[in-house]
Amino acid sequence: MPPALITAEALHLEYPTRVVLDSVTLGVQEGDRIGIVGRNGDGKSTLLALLTGGLEPQSGRVLRRGGVRVGVLGQGDDLDPELSVGAAVVGDRAEHEWAGDARIRDVMAGLVADVDWQAKVSELSGGQRRRVALAALLIGDWDVIALDEPTNHLDVEGITWLAGHLRKRWAANAGGLLVITHDRWFLDEICTVTWEVHDQLVEPFEGGYAAYVLQRVERDRIAAATEAKRQNLMRKELAWLRRGAPARTSKPKFRIEAANQLIEEVPPVRNPLELQRLAVARLGKDVIDLEDVSVSFGDHQVLNQITWRIAPGERTGILGANGSGKSTLLGLIAGTLTPTSGTVKRGRTVRFAILDQQFSQLAEIGGDRVREVLARTQTTFTIEGKDFTPAQLLERLGFAREHLAARVDDLSGGQKRRLQLLLVLLDEPNVIALDEPTNDVDADMLAAMEDLLDSWPGTLIVVSHDRYLIERVTDHQYAIVDGQLRHVPGGVDQYLDLVAAQPTGVGPAVEPEVAASDRMSGAQRRTVEKEIASIERRMDRISTESTKLHESMAAHDQSDYPGLADLAGRLRALEDENSELEERWLELSESLG
Repeated sequence: MPPALITAEALHLEYPTRVVLDSVTLGVQEGDRIGIVGRNGDGKSTLLALLTGGLEPQSGRVLRRGGVRVGVLGQGDDLDPELSVGAAVVGDRAEHEWAGDARIRDVMAGLVADVDWQAKVSELSGGQRRRVALAALLIGDWDVIALDEPTNHLDVEGITWLAGHLRKRWAANAGGLLVITHDRWFLDEICTVTWEVHDQLVEPFEGGYAAYVLQRVERDRIAAATEAKRQNLMRKELAWLRRGAPARTSKPKFRIEAANQLIEEVPPVRNPLELQRLAVARLGKDVIDLEDVSVSFGDHQVLNQITWRIAPGERTGILGANGSGKSTLLGLIAGTLTPTSGTVKRGRTVRFAILDQQFSQLAEIGGDRVREVLARTQTTFTIEGKDFTPAQLLERLGFAREHLAARVDDLSGGQKRRLQLLLVLLDEPNVIALDEPTNDVDADMLAAMEDLLDSWPGTLIVVSHDRYLIERVTDHQYAIVDGQLRHVPGGVDQYLDLVAAQPTGVGPAVEPEVAASDRMSGAQRRTVEKEIASIERRMDRISTESTKLHESMAAHDQSDYPGLADLAGRLRALEDENSELEERWLELSESLG
């Protein structure tokens, strides 16, 4: 076996207040694709810096094979603000030198095709700077690449491109990749090994995120007495991975039988019918209706004649490229933006809240201590029939008790996100919008947040580039493409196919050709087949829900006319939806021939 690309022996590093890593020994071999996970503050970035030479251990040593070239992307960037984009990416190379290199052309097309080549780095947005820094790194020839949160500021298309590039960058048994990311889909797509950093050590797991979840549940079973809370949460996460996303967990390395045994007694992550019933009780039937709405800023039209009737209990994910109009859509829903044309109607009982990217809920309490903030909130929150105090909720979200004495402004980004979510929920809204909620959040926090939202009875709208989160907490997905709001029953995959079908990635949406199956491309056929499968699943659920409603009506007090009318109305809505689905199913089936 050839020597490892990087070997770490007995690494120890500590700060004045705590030990970060102790006696850590590990290595990066040829062909390794390693995802690094762990709670914020447990030492992920520190480990990456030690392995790549950015930080020296206080004891132990790091050895790199002779001649190994290591490329690093940190959470920030070291781009010269005075350079042009072109100079930042390719340096002083002549155009003929890099233009003939297929890999460089692919990197540029994937990351910076829409960025002005002559613009100064100082003029770029945060997302554009991130893509320029990534491009500058990836055009290089490296034996090992280390990426710290590479998906920050990238949209779904950019994340998908990056995953594809890293999968094919090296041969199967060549090169090494180290990546820290909270994007669990990304981890599953590219990683063959997962390292969890916790309790001053690094624990290796075979496979990507899904396989890691299974092995971690097994580990937590052994230490159930001390890990009961994390065990239960990760068992629920595993249950969703097996039931809600089987394709993700059907890889050979994922031991399906063992997974099924572990989740035998775990109920489905959500009860949609019960949540919808509670949502209707809290909201009534009218939530927010957008009717023929358009928004323009000067001569630039962002949204074009959108109609969307948001239902009580609806859990919807919004997809779209950066700049496509997702924030504009949220502004319309929140009532902070007036449409150029069309109308926005809000139900009288709507209580709207938004978890935004700017931590607006914390702006006026920055000098307060966390415990003082909690003391002012007297409400409790009910989860699955149990009441939780604000402090218990915060602990459930992974907030350590020792941080209760900290001032809000002194909290880390992840801790602020926990507190922000708690304050939003305690305000008792019945419609919540989450705007990029995964920023500054580790995988454990995401699982805890998803667990909390599973039992929240209201209307949920999620704007995120994190496809795992979108698939996990929402039941329907819509995409903003060329100013239009498009339902994508096939989820993120259908959205990506839709974008790929456009001639230049911008401009009018191109509908898959379904009039003649012999002219249908492979990608279009797959999109149609996914939509058919999605329709069939929804029709099965409608059948089950309709049966339950019929049973409820038969058992209901026949003198309770309002209650019977409510059940009958819900049944009619299901029947109407089923009729529309049947028509669409027939149309799609005929297109396939």
